Amino acid sequence: MTEHYTRPDVAQFLAFLNAMPGPKMHELPAEMGRAIYVASKDAADLEVGDLAVSRDLAAPGPAGDIPLRLFDARADRGAGPALVFFHGGGFVIGNLDTHAGICAEMARELDLPVIAVDYRLAPENPFPAAPDDCEAVARWVASSPAALGFAVTGLVLSGDSAGGALTIVTAMALRDAPAEVPVIAQFPIYPTVDRAEAYASFEHFGEGRLLTKDSMTWFDKAYAADVAHWRGSPLSGAHHDMPPTLVMTAGLDPLRDQGRAYAAALIAEGVPTVYREAVGNIHGFVTLRKAIPSSQQDVAGALAVLKGMIAEATA
Repeated sequence: MTEHYTRPDVAQFLAFLNAMPGPKMHELPAEMGRAIYVASKDAADLEVGDLAVSRDLAAPGPAGDIPLRLFDARADRGAGPALVFFHGGGFVIGNLDTHAGICAEMARELDLPVIAVDYRLAPENPFPAAPDDCEAVARWVASSPAALGFAVTGLVLSGDSAGGALTIVTAMALRDAPAEVPVIAQFPIYPTVDRAEAYASFEHFGEGRLLTKDSMTWFDKAYAADVAHWRGSPLSGAHHDMPPTLVMTAGLDPLRDQGRAYAAALIAEGVPTVYREAVGNIHGFVTLRKAIPSSQQDVAGALAVLKGMIAEATA
């Protein structure tokens, strides 16, 4: 690997990870990869912690009910914005449990209800099942359904990795055909927005740093996105009139340069945009806050910025 600055706790985690015996995730069936991801979450990430509300519910979707989980630090939530969160995992792995810790953190730090989305996964449900589900949930939340128990006045969309892509394409869809309330901010976290191999960071960081070239190829083959369509490759779409945006990447991530390119595309269109890069950190850090303790500062810094953006949007 080419040498790049790596935080001490990141280096320690990678040494442990790369020394582990056994097959890699891309060498396993999807179902087994999912099980391993779920089994590792408690060792990798912080606990959900104190919340007033952690409740499962469901929204109607194009192929049946879509499981959701509501996280809220308040039991008496009044009218206001709500955050809809789309988990990462290459469109193949991940669920409501794997990202419960970061969803709870967002609920507390932003003082917002967070609705996490368990969209359909590939390869059983390839593109465009995931963006179809995510758009359906965002529109449902925007309608202030009785199941939520509070009125929604605006949407904040967020997600990591594959969920970052789903954040962006959902925001684009709701820009072009608005929901009942507006999207007031979006927060894609190390999003995939284009063909990974087109960027230098794919070559620089595609081996030995958790997310690898082989695993990305495995995810891409399973998801089978139409990269000629903006929902399969959102960087290729139109970026005008997007909501205020916070983009966060990791300095050692093979997807890093895609996040940089997306932030630049928004800025070129005059979209209010903040770009933050977790220098010396790796892909996946928002759900690795126990394994990589310094990641908590990256999360806290980003959420402080996002909280200010939401305050401006609702002033």
